[in-house]
Amino acid sequence: MGAVKSPSMKRLPLSIALVSISLGILAQPTAHPFEPQDWASLHSANVHAVSTDGHWVLHTVTWGADKGDGTVEWRLVHPDGAGSLKLELPEGFNPEGFTAEGNLYGRQMVKGAMSVVVYPVEGLKGTSPPTTAISIPGAIRAITISPDGKKFGVLANPMPPDPLDGVHTVIQADHASLYVVGVDGSGGQWWSPELKDVVSFAWSRDSGAIAAVSMTPKIGFHYMRSWIDVCSSTSTVHVATIDNSVNGVAWSGDEIVFSSTTTSVLTPDHLWTVAASGKEKPVDRTPDLVGSVMNVYADPHGKAWVQVDRGVQNEIDVFANDKLALAYKWPDGYVGNILYPQVATGPDQLVFDVGDPRHAPNLAVPSEGTGLRRITTEGDSQLAGVSLGEAKIVHWTSKEGTPLEGIATFPPGFQPGKRYPFVVYPHGGPEGNDLLSLDTFPQILSGMGYVVMQPEYRGSTGYGTDFLNSIYQHFGDRAYRDVDSATDFAIAQGWADPKRLAIFGWSAGGFMTSWTVTQTDRYKAAIEGAGITDWGSFMWTSDLPQFDYDARLPAKDPNAFAKFSAVMYADRVTTPLLILHGAADARVPTYQGREYFETLLALGKTTRMVTYPGSGHFPNRWDQIIDVANELEAWLKKYDP
Repeated sequence: MGAVKSPSMKRLPLSIALVSISLGILAQPTAHPFEPQDWASLHSANVHAVSTDGHWVLHTVTWGADKGDGTVEWRLVHPDGAGSLKLELPEGFNPEGFTAEGNLYGRQMVKGAMSVVVYPVEGLKGTSPPTTAISIPGAIRAITISPDGKKFGVLANPMPPDPLDGVHTVIQADHASLYVVGVDGSGGQWWSPELKDVVSFAWSRDSGAIAAVSMTPKIGFHYMRSWIDVCSSTSTVHVATIDNSVNGVAWSGDEIVFSSTTTSVLTPDHLWTVAASGKEKPVDRTPDLVGSVMNVYADPHGKAWVQVDRGVQNEIDVFANDKLALAYKWPDGYVGNILYPQVATGPDQLVFDVGDPRHAPNLAVPSEGTGLRRITTEGDSQLAGVSLGEAKIVHWTSKEGTPLEGIATFPPGFQPGKRYPFVVYPHGGPEGNDLLSLDTFPQILSGMGYVVMQPEYRGSTGYGTDFLNSIYQHFGDRAYRDVDSATDFAIAQGWADPKRLAIFGWSAGGFMTSWTVTQTDRYKAAIEGAGITDWGSFMWTSDLPQFDYDARLPAKDPNAFAKFSAVMYADRVTTPLLILHGAADARVPTYQGREYFETLLALGKTTRMVTYPGSGHFPNRWDQIIDVANELEAWLKKYDP
């Protein structure tokens, strides 16, 4: 289940109040709390590529709207933050990187066929034709240029299109293979065509081979297995079979670096290496890691970079001499993607995504030591008149003796010693975490006067393998008790009014909400979004494999799945429950909320269900996103006034 933060994103910050000068007198307007309309107007930046000469950083700037899909602008900026340029891209062109000559490449439909296309940056207009258009025999998933700049590696579905597409849909596993073609369109061929389920790949430093990771697809399997192969135009060398999942792959000299795990929950959390020759077994290089390896990168010069979550903060480490060493951190926040020129002739210019509780996601470059420096300031002007609640890291120990961490967000103007209405807000995933950022839902709630706690319950990433694995077959008891202990902690600190408690969560947090109200009546109001309420049916109907919660077959042991299914205990619910769900949700199918809602209603419980037409796991349309916030606020005002 995908973790959903503030539409699956973590967002933004406060600035000082706007200053205006009228009749020579300095006036400072009163700042207002963070509201849904502020969320919709906020700008944020995310890095996408660095030019081969290192002089330009390709990034997007996004913001919402009163309704519709919002705005995405593609821009270029120099690594020093100067010279920002807005690009006018041709319709349907999605840039993915730069060629050796500094042109943009990406994917686009050309004459009815999905193609790899190249556009010159200079003179680019919305009506410009591509200088190169390479038709690919299959639906394109990803494109990466080789370090020598001479070839494109393309991940594509090798299956021919269904001629009856639009008439019917055949339910089957979705395959992907490797197609390699010259940047001029010459010599296109499938590499290792026997590999049908490739999920990620990385070029060797000499551009002569590709390390490919394949995994069992969701449809047709009830276990997870991964394979690593080294592919070329003439051969396939099988390197390793991993009886688990793999995330990320990169080359470090003659070794292949990847993230995997030994846990039952299948979430990769350690760094592994294996010889590219396939003559050695994979080795876990971080067996005692207190944290979680979330992604692996390697630049075209052969240096391996690793994103490591350590609780609610994270860092970028460098992997060398079989060890991890801290490379970069963003103080009091998080660091996301790391990007660099993809072609080896480029310089060592690194660019990152960063964010923190006071600022929107933005771009940063290395500064002194392990420090980073922002080169964009998106969101700052929109937040100049907003008073954000303070967010800080807190620690406590549960009644069971489990050390726990979380993020507490306080109302603007919070007064120590005064008790406030309280919302506990468990994250989605569940194998995920809350990174220290400007998170929109906690800010909206704190603006309403609530103290908000985001507990990192057992099963969260960032705290080591044992902590992560402890959720297996125990989501409804261990994780639940951890979440509820956050409420105990807030009361003990004198922050929370024990008579005004509420719970809200989306996805896995939605499950936690729907389950919690069957276990306790301490919460006056509850709001669950896209939550699992019936585990037995959910295991087979989600669009992603979900047996990392429990690998038993529901048909063989239905009681094991009914044990933590809220719908089975609906008669216990006394808390008014609002259920929100996308009408086209494939991750947690909409019937999960509908079944629970109708059961509660038939039992005479206080409940309301709202669905969002065309919406997936979280709405993308901004009128729907704002409505989610409005429904949340109205429910709390009615039942937790």
